[in-house]
Amino acid sequence: MKINRINAVLNNMKTRGIAQLLISDILSIYYLTGIYLDPGERFYALYLNENGDQKIFLNEMFSVPKEMEIQSVWYNDTQSVTEVVAGHMDVSTVLGIDKSFPARFLIPLQEEKAAAGFVLGSLCVDEARGCKDTEEQALMKEVSHVNDLAMAEFKKLIVPGITEKEFADQMLPIYQRLGAEDYSFEPIVSFGANTADTHHHPEGRVLKEGDCVLIDTGCKKDMYCADMTRTFFYKSVSEKHRAVYETVRKANEAAIAMIKPGIPLKEIDRTARSIIEQAGYGKYFLHRLGHFIGLDVHEYGDVSSSNEMIAKPGMIFSVEPGIYLEGDMGVRIEDLVLVTEDGCIRLNQCSKELEIIARSDMKKPNT
Repeated sequence: MKINRINAVLNNMKTRGIAQLLISDILSIYYLTGIYLDPGERFYALYLNENGDQKIFLNEMFSVPKEMEIQSVWYNDTQSVTEVVAGHMDVSTVLGIDKSFPARFLIPLQEEKAAAGFVLGSLCVDEARGCKDTEEQALMKEVSHVNDLAMAEFKKLIVPGITEKEFADQMLPIYQRLGAEDYSFEPIVSFGANTADTHHHPEGRVLKEGDCVLIDTGCKKDMYCADMTRTFFYKSVSEKHRAVYETVRKANEAAIAMIKPGIPLKEIDRTARSIIEQAGYGKYFLHRLGHFIGLDVHEYGDVSSSNEMIAKPGMIFSVEPGIYLEGDMGVRIEDLVLVTEDGCIRLNQCSKELEIIARSDMKKPNT
């Protein structure tokens, strides 16, 4: 049990007037209990109550210890899960449920009148997860370090004749050799004009001289996710493309330089966006500046012009300005930052200096 994390959720529940909360998101349950399992189609949830009545609902087919720190409520496939769960709810108060709660279970609970009402209670958990504790910060630093090491290896794949797909197909073994378990998301690898597609799927385009090479990638280690984007150039770079790159880098660095507790997240977005606008590329910055990250690669919270949240110690989010010129090229430079007590630290240490990959000894590896 992660008592401090549970207490943070309970405090958030109190602030919102939610006396009881039913959590179905498997990563949120892991975050609060250290228990991870994939329930498939069966019911699986953590119940928190302001009176200290905490319990977890488990099917007898689940492979977890029978004795746990938290009270466990077991049921089997011959029972009505609705009746089992409803029997443990407080019918006199409203029940909070999270945003991933399956309708196939929620609707029967509502019909059963298991509580006085039902409200969305996701923010009680989401806001707690938004500020990482010291254990999580250490895990995020480690997975980001692995991502740095991997990016150094990925640069070696920028060789004559390689296709985007051939490049992407070689990335997972590199991650695993460096200690990661898996991707945190399917990597984006794009060459030339394809780099203007913000979420391009690697295809058969062959690398050519003068191409921009965009690599947006992340790995997962010990349940936590990394994410980083770097943009390179193959053999040569035009003055126009150099100017685009340097504008994006300036926006990235200016945004990171201002991050500290108390800064509105929308102001961080505005700083980066204004630099790109002043360079004449405002309409080509197509997305928000960043997203929160941790157990999920995209968690609740973002760095956007509409977010009124302020930066707090422990928050970890991406800073990823970009310029995308359709039919020509695109540049994105992405780092993860951790908000500290008096500023922030960058979790990615890969250089952001413009780099032209043009070694004479490069050749396409066997794929």
